[in-house]
Amino acid sequence: MIKKPSVLISLIPVIILVVLLSFNVYVFGDNSSYGPNQLALLFSALVTAVIGVFYLKHDYREVESKAIGSISMAMQAMFILLVVGSLIGTWILSGVVPSMIFYGIKLINPSIFLPVCLVICCIVSLATGSSWSTVGTVGIALLGIGSALGIPEGMVAGAIVSGSYFGDKMSPLSDTTNLAPAMAGADLFDHIRHMVFTSGPAIILSFIIFAVLGFFYGGDSIDSSNVDSILNAIDKNFYISPILFILPLIVFILVKFRVPALPSLLVGTILGGLFALIFQPELIKILSGETQGFIKTYQVILSTAFDGFKHDTGNEVLNKLFNRGGMSSMLNTVWLILMAMIFGGMLEVTGMLESIALSILKMVSGVTSLVASTIGTSIFLNITTSDQYISIVLTGKMFKDAYKKQNLAPKNLSRATEDGATVTSVLVPWNTCGAYFSSVMGVATLTYLPFAFFNLLSPIISIIVAASGKTMEKIDPDKD
Repeated sequence: MIKKPSVLISLIPVIILVVLLSFNVYVFGDNSSYGPNQLALLFSALVTAVIGVFYLKHDYREVESKAIGSISMAMQAMFILLVVGSLIGTWILSGVVPSMIFYGIKLINPSIFLPVCLVICCIVSLATGSSWSTVGTVGIALLGIGSALGIPEGMVAGAIVSGSYFGDKMSPLSDTTNLAPAMAGADLFDHIRHMVFTSGPAIILSFIIFAVLGFFYGGDSIDSSNVDSILNAIDKNFYISPILFILPLIVFILVKFRVPALPSLLVGTILGGLFALIFQPELIKILSGETQGFIKTYQVILSTAFDGFKHDTGNEVLNKLFNRGGMSSMLNTVWLILMAMIFGGMLEVTGMLESIALSILKMVSGVTSLVASTIGTSIFLNITTSDQYISIVLTGKMFKDAYKKQNLAPKNLSRATEDGATVTSVLVPWNTCGAYFSSVMGVATLTYLPFAFFNLLSPIISIIVAASGKTMEKIDPDKD
Protein backbone atom coordinates (compact mmCIF):
# COMPACT_ATOMS: atom_id res chain seq x y z
CA MET A 1 0.00 0.00 0.00
CA ILE A 2 1.54 3.31 -1.15
CA LYS A 3 1.85 5.90 1.62
CA LYS A 4 1.43 9.65 1.27
CA PRO A 5 4.62 11.48 2.34
CA SER A 6 4.50 13.97 5.19
CA VAL A 7 5.99 17.43 4.75
CA LEU A 8 8.92 16.52 6.98
CA ILE A 9 9.75 13.44 4.92
CA SER A 10 9.30 15.40 1.68
CA LEU A 11 11.77 18.05 2.77
CA ILE A 12 14.60 15.58 3.48
CA PRO A 13 15.86 15.33 -0.15
CA VAL A 14 15.46 19.10 -0.60
CA ILE A 15 17.47 19.88 2.53
CA ILE A 16 20.18 17.41 1.49
CA LEU A 17 20.35 19.02 -1.94
CA VAL A 18 20.59 22.55 -0.55
CA VAL A 19 23.36 21.52 1.88
CA LEU A 20 25.33 19.76 -0.87
CA LEU A 21 24.94 22.62 -3.34
CA SER A 22 25.97 25.19 -0.72
CA PHE A 23 29.02 23.14 0.24
CA ASN A 24 29.95 22.71 -3.42
CA VAL A 25 29.82 26.47 -3.99
CA TYR A 26 32.00 26.97 -0.88
CA VAL A 27 34.58 24.40 -2.03
CA PHE A 28 34.55 24.82 -5.82
CA GLY A 29 33.25 28.37 -6.25
CA ASP A 30 32.17 29.22 -9.81
CA ASN A 31 33.29 25.75 -10.93
CA SER A 32 30.63 24.02 -8.84
CA SER A 33 28.37 23.67 -11.90
CA TYR A 34 31.05 21.76 -13.80
CA GLY A 35 30.52 18.42 -12.07
CA PRO A 36 29.97 18.82 -8.30
CA ASN A 37 26.39 20.13 -8.59
CA GLN A 38 25.47 17.40 -11.07
CA LEU A 39 26.59 14.76 -8.57
CA ALA A 40 24.70 16.58 -5.78
CA LEU A 41 21.49 16.45 -7.82
CA LEU A 42 22.04 12.78 -8.66
CA PHE A 43 22.70 11.85 -5.02
CA SER A 44 19.61 13.80 -3.90
CA ALA A 45 17.56 11.96 -6.53
CA LEU A 46 18.89 8.67 -5.12
CA VAL A 47 17.83 9.70 -1.60
CA THR A 48 14.37 10.56 -2.94
CA ALA A 49 14.12 7.17 -4.64
CA VAL A 50 15.22 5.31 -1.49
CA ILE A 51 12.56 7.09 0.59
CA GLY A 52 9.96 6.51 -2.11
CA VAL A 53 10.66 2.79 -2.45
CA PHE A 54 11.48 1.67 1.10
CA TYR A 55 9.31 4.03 3.16
CA LEU A 56 6.48 5.12 0.85
CA LYS A 57 6.29 1.66 -0.80
CA HIS A 58 6.45 2.79 -4.44
CA ASP A 59 7.56 0.32 -7.08
CA TYR A 60 11.14 1.22 -8.04
CA ARG A 61 10.71 0.48 -11.75
CA GLU A 62 7.72 2.82 -11.95
CA VAL A 63 9.56 5.56 -10.03
CA GLU A 64 12.60 5.24 -12.27
CA SER A 65 10.52 5.13 -15.46
CA LYS A 66 8.50 8.25 -14.62
CA ALA A 67 11.54 10.16 -13.35
CA ILE A 68 13.46 9.42 -16.55
CA GLY A 69 10.31 10.30 -18.51
CA SER A 70 10.37 13.78 -16.95
CA ILE A 71 13.57 14.44 -18.91
CA SER A 72 11.43 14.70 -22.06
CA MET A 73 10.12 18.05 -20.75
CA ALA A 74 13.63 19.47 -21.05
CA MET A 75 14.63 17.81 -24.33
CA GLN A 76 13.78 20.89 -26.39
CA ALA A 77 15.87 23.08 -24.07
CA MET A 78 18.83 20.71 -24.42
CA PHE A 79 18.58 20.61 -28.23
CA ILE A 80 18.39 24.41 -28.33
CA LEU A 81 21.48 24.60 -26.12
CA LEU A 82 23.48 22.41 -28.50
CA VAL A 83 22.36 24.39 -31.55
CA VAL A 84 23.13 27.73 -29.85
CA GLY A 85 26.63 26.42 -29.11
CA SER A 86 27.13 25.82 -32.83
CA LEU A 87 25.54 29.18 -33.68
CA ILE A 88 27.95 31.05 -31.41
CA GLY A 89 30.93 29.35 -33.06
CA THR A 90 29.83 30.00 -36.66
CA TRP A 91 28.73 33.57 -35.92
CA ILE A 92 32.18 34.36 -34.56
CA LEU A 93 33.86 32.68 -37.55
CA SER A 94 31.58 34.52 -40.00
CA GLY A 95 32.44 37.91 -38.45
CA VAL A 96 28.90 38.64 -37.25
CA VAL A 97 29.77 38.84 -33.53
CA PRO A 98 33.09 40.67 -34.18
CA SER A 99 31.22 43.22 -36.36
CA MET A 100 28.61 43.80 -33.66
CA ILE A 101 31.36 44.38 -31.10
CA PHE A 102 33.43 46.57 -33.45
CA TYR A 103 30.60 48.97 -34.28
CA GLY A 104 29.21 48.82 -30.76
CA ILE A 105 32.51 49.95 -29.24
CA LYS A 106 32.67 52.81 -31.73
CA LEU A 107 29.10 54.02 -31.32
CA ILE A 108 28.17 53.42 -27.67
CA ASN A 109 29.33 55.88 -25.03
CA PRO A 110 30.64 53.97 -21.97
CA SER A 111 28.71 56.17 -19.53
CA ILE A 112 25.36 55.14 -21.05
CA PHE A 113 26.30 51.63 -22.10
CA LEU A 114 24.49 49.78 -19.28
CA PRO A 115 21.05 51.43 -19.75
CA VAL A 116 21.42 51.19 -23.55
CA CYS A 117 22.30 47.51 -23.17
CA LEU A 118 19.12 47.05 -21.10
CA VAL A 119 16.93 48.79 -23.69
CA ILE A 120 18.42 46.89 -26.65
CA CYS A 121 17.75 43.54 -24.98
CA CYS A 122 14.20 44.66 -24.07
CA ILE A 123 13.43 45.50 -27.70
CA VAL A 124 14.99 42.38 -29.22
CA SER A 125 13.36 40.04 -26.70
CA LEU A 126 9.99 41.76 -27.08
CA ALA A 127 10.20 41.38 -30.86
CA THR A 128 11.30 37.75 -30.79
CA GLY A 129 9.55 36.57 -27.62
CA SER A 130 12.69 34.73 -26.58
CA SER A 131 15.16 35.67 -23.87
CA TRP A 132 17.26 32.68 -24.94
CA SER A 133 17.59 33.88 -28.55
CA THR A 134 18.35 37.41 -27.33
CA VAL A 135 21.23 36.41 -25.08
CA GLY A 136 22.57 33.99 -27.70
CA THR A 137 22.81 36.72 -30.34
CA VAL A 138 22.98 40.40 -29.33
CA GLY A 139 23.71 39.43 -25.72
CA ILE A 140 27.08 37.95 -26.66
CA ALA A 141 27.98 41.05 -28.68
CA LEU A 142 26.97 43.41 -25.86
CA LEU A 143 29.01 41.42 -23.36
CA GLY A 144 32.03 41.75 -25.64
CA ILE A 145 31.51 45.50 -26.00
CA GLY A 146 31.19 45.89 -22.24
CA SER A 147 34.38 43.91 -21.71
CA ALA A 148 36.25 46.12 -24.18
CA LEU A 149 34.96 49.24 -22.42
CA GLY A 150 36.21 48.00 -19.06
CA ILE A 151 32.77 47.48 -17.49
CA PRO A 152 32.51 44.53 -15.03
CA GLU A 153 31.05 41.49 -16.79
CA GLY A 154 28.58 40.87 -13.93
CA MET A 155 26.98 44.29 -14.50
CA VAL A 156 26.77 43.85 -18.27
CA ALA A 157 25.35 40.33 -17.90
CA GLY A 158 22.84 41.67 -15.33
CA ALA A 159 21.64 44.29 -17.82
CA ILE A 160 21.35 41.64 -20.55
CA VAL A 161 19.38 39.31 -18.27
CA SER A 162 17.08 42.12 -17.05
CA GLY A 163 16.27 43.39 -20.53
CA SER A 164 15.88 39.93 -22.03
CA TYR A 165 13.41 38.81 -19.36
CA PHE A 166 11.31 41.98 -19.48
CA GLY A 167 10.86 41.61 -23.23
CA ASP A 168 10.22 37.87 -22.88
CA LYS A 169 7.52 38.44 -20.23
CA MET A 170 5.72 41.15 -22.20
CA SER A 171 5.83 39.49 -25.62
CA PRO A 172 2.82 37.52 -26.92
CA LEU A 173 5.33 35.40 -28.85
CA SER A 174 6.91 34.08 -25.65
CA ASP A 175 6.21 30.48 -24.63
CA THR A 176 6.12 31.28 -20.89
CA THR A 177 3.84 34.27 -21.50
CA ASN A 178 1.42 31.92 -23.25
CA LEU A 179 1.83 29.10 -20.73
CA ALA A 180 1.13 31.11 -17.56
CA PRO A 181 -2.36 32.39 -18.53
CA ALA A 182 -3.18 28.99 -20.04
CA MET A 183 -2.55 27.30 -16.69
CA ALA A 184 -4.40 30.01 -14.75
CA GLY A 185 -7.36 30.21 -17.13
CA ALA A 186 -6.72 33.83 -18.17
CA ASP A 187 -6.75 35.56 -21.56
CA LEU A 188 -3.28 36.11 -23.05
CA PHE A 189 -3.59 39.83 -23.73
CA ASP A 190 -5.40 40.46 -20.42
CA HIS A 191 -2.43 38.75 -18.80
CA ILE A 192 0.12 40.93 -20.63
CA ARG A 193 -1.74 44.16 -19.82
CA HIS A 194 -2.01 43.08 -16.18
CA MET A 195 1.74 42.50 -15.94
CA VAL A 196 2.42 46.15 -16.81
CA PHE A 197 1.59 47.10 -13.20
CA THR A 198 4.43 44.98 -11.78
CA SER A 199 6.89 44.61 -14.65
CA GLY A 200 6.64 48.32 -15.57
CA PRO A 201 7.93 49.69 -12.23
CA ALA A 202 10.56 46.91 -12.09
CA ILE A 203 12.08 47.76 -15.49
CA ILE A 204 11.94 51.53 -14.85
CA LEU A 205 13.78 51.12 -11.53
CA SER A 206 16.29 48.82 -13.24
CA PHE A 207 16.92 51.43 -15.94
CA ILE A 208 17.54 54.11 -13.30
CA ILE A 209 19.95 51.89 -11.35
CA PHE A 210 21.92 50.98 -14.48
CA ALA A 211 22.02 54.66 -15.52
CA VAL A 212 23.51 55.57 -12.13
CA LEU A 213 26.02 52.71 -12.30
CA GLY A 214 27.01 53.86 -15.78
CA PHE A 215 28.40 57.13 -14.46
CA PHE A 216 31.03 55.20 -12.50
CA TYR A 217 32.24 53.40 -15.64
CA GLY A 218 32.59 56.19 -18.18
CA GLY A 219 35.08 58.83 -19.15
CA ASP A 220 38.30 58.53 -17.15
CA SER A 221 37.65 54.91 -16.19
CA ILE A 222 38.10 53.78 -19.83
CA ASP A 223 41.57 53.09 -21.20
CA SER A 224 41.36 54.50 -24.75
CA SER A 225 44.60 52.82 -25.81
CA ASN A 226 43.19 49.44 -24.77
CA VAL A 227 39.99 50.12 -26.73
CA ASP A 228 42.00 51.11 -29.81
CA SER A 229 44.11 47.96 -29.60
CA ILE A 230 40.94 45.85 -29.44
CA LEU A 231 39.43 47.63 -32.46
CA ASN A 232 42.65 47.19 -34.42
CA ALA A 233 42.86 43.50 -33.51
CA ILE A 234 39.25 42.89 -34.62
CA ASP A 235 39.82 44.75 -37.90
CA LYS A 236 43.07 42.83 -38.51
CA ASN A 237 41.60 39.36 -37.93
CA PHE A 238 38.10 39.69 -39.46
CA TYR A 239 36.35 41.27 -42.41
CA ILE A 240 34.09 43.81 -40.71
CA SER A 241 31.00 45.16 -42.47
CA PRO A 242 27.39 46.18 -41.64
CA ILE A 243 26.26 43.73 -44.33
CA LEU A 244 26.97 40.91 -41.87
CA PHE A 245 24.04 42.14 -39.76
CA ILE A 246 21.76 40.57 -42.36
CA LEU A 247 22.35 37.22 -40.64
CA PRO A 248 20.95 38.09 -37.17
CA LEU A 249 18.17 40.03 -38.91
CA ILE A 250 17.12 36.84 -40.74
CA VAL A 251 17.00 34.91 -37.46
CA PHE A 252 14.96 37.64 -35.75
CA ILE A 253 12.50 37.69 -38.65
CA LEU A 254 12.10 33.90 -38.45
CA VAL A 255 11.38 34.04 -34.71
CA LYS A 256 9.05 37.03 -35.11
CA PHE A 257 6.98 35.09 -37.63
CA ARG A 258 6.66 32.34 -35.05
CA VAL A 259 9.05 29.87 -36.64
CA PRO A 260 10.02 27.65 -33.67
CA ALA A 261 13.28 28.50 -31.92
CA LEU A 262 15.09 25.26 -32.80
CA PRO A 263 14.79 25.48 -36.63
CA SER A 264 15.33 29.27 -36.50
CA LEU A 265 18.62 28.89 -34.64
CA LEU A 266 19.64 25.96 -36.84
CA VAL A 267 19.11 28.11 -39.94
CA GLY A 268 21.21 30.81 -38.24
CA THR A 269 23.99 28.27 -37.65
CA ILE A 270 24.01 27.04 -41.25
CA LEU A 271 23.96 30.60 -42.60
CA GLY A 272 26.81 31.41 -40.22
CA GLY A 273 28.95 28.80 -41.94
CA LEU A 274 27.90 30.12 -45.37
CA PHE A 275 28.68 33.73 -44.40
CA ALA A 276 32.10 32.59 -43.11
CA LEU A 277 32.77 31.02 -46.49
CA ILE A 278 31.80 34.21 -48.34
CA PHE A 279 33.17 36.95 -46.07
CA GLN A 280 36.07 35.38 -44.13
CA PRO A 281 38.09 33.40 -46.72
CA GLU A 282 41.41 34.77 -45.41
CA LEU A 283 40.60 33.76 -41.84
CA ILE A 284 39.54 30.28 -42.96
CA LYS A 285 42.80 30.00 -44.89
CA ILE A 286 44.78 30.81 -41.74
CA LEU A 287 42.77 28.38 -39.62
CA SER A 288 43.23 25.62 -42.20
CA GLY A 289 47.01 25.98 -42.06
CA GLU A 290 47.40 28.17 -45.14
CA THR A 291 45.98 25.30 -47.22
CA GLN A 292 43.07 26.00 -49.53
CA GLY A 293 40.56 23.46 -50.75
CA PHE A 294 37.06 22.20 -50.14
CA ILE A 295 38.03 19.54 -47.58
CA LYS A 296 40.08 21.93 -45.41
CA THR A 297 37.39 24.65 -45.58
CA TYR A 298 34.68 22.14 -44.67
CA GLN A 299 36.85 20.92 -41.78
CA VAL A 300 37.31 24.43 -40.37
CA ILE A 301 33.59 25.30 -40.51
CA LEU A 302 32.43 21.97 -39.05
CA SER A 303 35.04 21.92 -36.28
CA THR A 304 34.01 25.47 -35.33
CA ALA A 305 30.37 24.36 -35.16
CA PHE A 306 30.99 21.34 -32.96
CA ASP A 307 34.09 22.40 -31.00
CA GLY A 308 34.05 26.19 -31.07
CA PHE A 309 36.14 28.98 -32.58
CA LYS A 310 39.86 28.70 -31.79
CA HIS A 311 42.30 31.34 -33.01
CA ASP A 312 45.01 33.58 -31.53
CA THR A 313 43.93 37.11 -32.43
CA GLY A 314 46.99 38.68 -30.84
CA ASN A 315 44.82 40.33 -28.16
CA GLU A 316 44.20 38.66 -24.80
CA VAL A 317 40.73 40.20 -24.33
CA LEU A 318 39.57 39.06 -27.76
CA ASN A 319 41.03 35.58 -27.29
CA LYS A 320 38.95 35.19 -24.14
CA LEU A 321 35.86 36.56 -25.89
CA PHE A 322 36.09 34.80 -29.26
CA ASN A 323 37.66 31.43 -28.43
CA ARG A 324 34.41 29.79 -27.45
CA GLY A 325 31.19 28.25 -28.74
CA GLY A 326 30.56 24.90 -30.38
CA MET A 327 28.23 22.08 -29.37
CA SER A 328 30.88 20.68 -27.04
CA SER A 329 30.77 23.85 -24.91
CA MET A 330 27.17 23.06 -24.00
CA LEU A 331 27.62 19.41 -23.00
CA ASN A 332 28.28 20.28 -19.36
CA THR A 333 25.05 22.26 -19.21
CA VAL A 334 23.12 19.40 -20.81
CA TRP A 335 24.58 17.13 -18.13
CA LEU A 336 23.38 19.54 -15.44
CA ILE A 337 19.86 19.68 -16.90
CA LEU A 338 19.65 15.87 -17.09
CA MET A 339 20.52 15.48 -13.41
CA ALA A 340 18.16 18.31 -12.41
CA MET A 341 15.22 16.79 -14.27
CA ILE A 342 15.87 13.37 -12.70
CA PHE A 343 15.73 14.94 -9.23
CA GLY A 344 12.56 16.93 -10.02
CA GLY A 345 10.96 13.84 -11.53
CA MET A 346 11.73 11.76 -8.43
CA LEU A 347 10.17 14.39 -6.18
CA GLU A 348 7.04 14.56 -8.31
CA VAL A 349 6.43 10.83 -8.83
CA THR A 350 6.84 10.03 -5.12
CA GLY A 351 4.27 12.69 -4.18
CA MET A 352 6.77 14.75 -2.16
CA LEU A 353 6.35 17.81 -4.35
CA GLU A 354 2.57 17.79 -3.87
CA SER A 355 2.95 17.36 -0.10
CA ILE A 356 5.19 20.41 0.18
CA ALA A 357 2.83 22.50 -1.98
CA LEU A 358 -0.27 21.60 0.04
CA SER A 359 1.46 22.60 3.25
CA ILE A 360 2.13 26.03 1.74
CA LEU A 361 -1.55 26.50 0.82
CA LYS A 362 -2.56 25.94 4.45
CA MET A 363 -0.75 29.15 5.42
CA VAL A 364 -2.75 31.33 3.02
CA SER A 365 -5.12 33.70 4.82
CA GLY A 366 -5.60 36.70 2.52
CA VAL A 367 -4.77 38.25 -0.84
CA THR A 368 -1.26 39.37 0.13
CA SER A 369 -0.28 36.02 1.61
CA LEU A 370 -1.84 34.26 -1.38
CA VAL A 371 0.29 36.21 -3.88
CA ALA A 372 3.36 35.86 -1.66
CA SER A 373 2.76 32.11 -1.40
CA THR A 374 2.32 31.85 -5.17
CA ILE A 375 5.62 33.63 -5.79
CA GLY A 376 7.39 31.73 -3.01
CA THR A 377 6.18 28.39 -4.39
CA SER A 378 7.27 29.35 -7.91
CA ILE A 379 10.76 30.19 -6.66
CA PHE A 380 10.88 27.02 -4.58
CA LEU A 381 9.91 24.93 -7.63
CA ASN A 382 12.54 26.70 -9.74
CA ILE A 383 15.12 25.65 -7.17
CA THR A 384 13.91 22.09 -6.66
CA THR A 385 12.65 21.04 -10.10
CA SER A 386 15.23 23.13 -12.00
CA ASP A 387 12.80 24.04 -14.78
CA GLN A 388 10.64 27.16 -15.23
CA TYR A 389 8.00 25.27 -17.22
CA ILE A 390 7.43 22.78 -14.40
CA SER A 391 7.29 25.69 -11.97
CA ILE A 392 4.67 27.54 -14.05
CA VAL A 393 2.53 24.46 -14.64
CA LEU A 394 2.57 23.17 -11.05
CA THR A 395 2.05 26.63 -9.52
CA GLY A 396 -0.91 27.32 -11.82
CA LYS A 397 -2.48 23.98 -10.94
CA MET A 398 -1.91 24.27 -7.18
CA PHE A 399 -3.23 27.82 -6.71
CA LYS A 400 -6.08 28.01 -9.24
CA ASP A 401 -8.82 27.08 -6.74
CA ALA A 402 -7.29 29.27 -4.02
CA TYR A 403 -7.65 32.36 -6.24
CA LYS A 404 -11.24 31.40 -7.02
CA LYS A 405 -12.02 31.22 -3.31
CA GLN A 406 -10.66 34.75 -2.90
CA ASN A 407 -12.82 35.83 -5.89
CA LEU A 408 -9.68 36.96 -7.74
CA ALA A 409 -9.55 37.01 -11.55
CA PRO A 410 -7.29 34.34 -13.11
CA LYS A 411 -4.97 37.03 -14.51
CA ASN A 412 -3.86 37.78 -10.94
CA LEU A 413 -2.61 34.20 -10.66
CA SER A 414 -0.91 34.23 -14.07
CA ARG A 415 0.84 37.52 -13.24
CA ALA A 416 2.07 36.28 -9.86
CA THR A 417 3.27 33.04 -11.49
CA GLU A 418 5.33 34.95 -14.05
CA ASP A 419 6.66 37.34 -11.40
CA GLY A 420 7.85 34.32 -9.43
CA ALA A 421 8.57 31.46 -11.84
CA THR A 422 9.69 33.09 -15.09
CA VAL A 423 11.99 35.84 -13.83
CA THR A 424 13.74 33.91 -11.05
CA SER A 425 14.55 30.80 -13.11
CA VAL A 426 17.64 32.50 -14.53
CA LEU A 427 18.92 33.23 -11.00
CA VAL A 428 19.22 29.54 -10.06
CA PRO A 429 22.58 28.10 -11.26
CA TRP A 430 21.23 24.56 -11.79
CA ASN A 431 17.92 25.64 -13.34
CA THR A 432 17.78 25.15 -17.13
CA CYS A 433 17.58 28.94 -17.62
CA GLY A 434 20.37 29.78 -15.17
CA ALA A 435 22.59 27.09 -16.67
CA TYR A 436 21.82 28.28 -20.22
CA PHE A 437 22.51 31.98 -19.61
CA SER A 438 25.67 31.18 -17.67
CA SER A 439 26.98 28.90 -20.43
CA VAL A 440 26.13 31.22 -23.33
CA MET A 441 27.53 34.38 -21.69
CA GLY A 442 30.46 32.65 -20.01
CA VAL A 443 29.52 34.44 -16.77
CA ALA A 444 28.71 32.49 -13.61
CA THR A 445 25.10 32.80 -12.39
CA LEU A 446 26.17 34.09 -8.99
CA THR A 447 28.31 36.75 -10.71
CA TYR A 448 25.40 38.37 -12.59
CA LEU A 449 22.72 37.63 -9.97
CA PRO A 450 23.32 40.81 -7.86
CA PHE A 451 22.93 42.95 -11.01
CA ALA A 452 19.84 41.26 -12.49
CA PHE A 453 17.74 44.06 -10.98
CA PHE A 454 14.56 43.45 -12.98
CA ASN A 455 14.51 39.79 -11.94
CA LEU A 456 15.16 40.63 -8.29
CA LEU A 457 12.65 43.50 -8.13
CA SER A 458 9.72 41.83 -9.93
CA PRO A 459 8.69 39.42 -7.12
CA ILE A 460 9.05 42.16 -4.48
CA ILE A 461 6.97 44.68 -6.44
CA SER A 462 4.33 42.02 -7.15
CA ILE A 463 3.85 41.40 -3.42
CA ILE A 464 3.78 45.16 -2.69
CA VAL A 465 1.09 45.65 -5.35
CA ALA A 466 -0.95 42.80 -3.82
CA ALA A 467 -0.62 44.35 -0.36
CA SER A 468 -1.85 47.70 -1.68
CA GLY A 469 -4.90 46.06 -3.22
CA LYS A 470 -4.35 47.98 -6.45
CA THR A 471 -5.02 46.13 -9.74
CA MET A 472 -6.05 42.95 -7.85
CA GLU A 473 -9.16 42.62 -9.98
CA LYS A 474 -12.09 40.44 -9.02
CA ILE A 475 -13.65 37.70 -11.12
CA ASP A 476 -15.76 39.00 -14.00
CA PRO A 477 -18.61 36.49 -14.51
CA ASP A 478 -18.83 37.39 -18.21
CA LYS A 479 -15.13 36.77 -18.90
CA ASP A 480 -13.70 34.39 -16.28
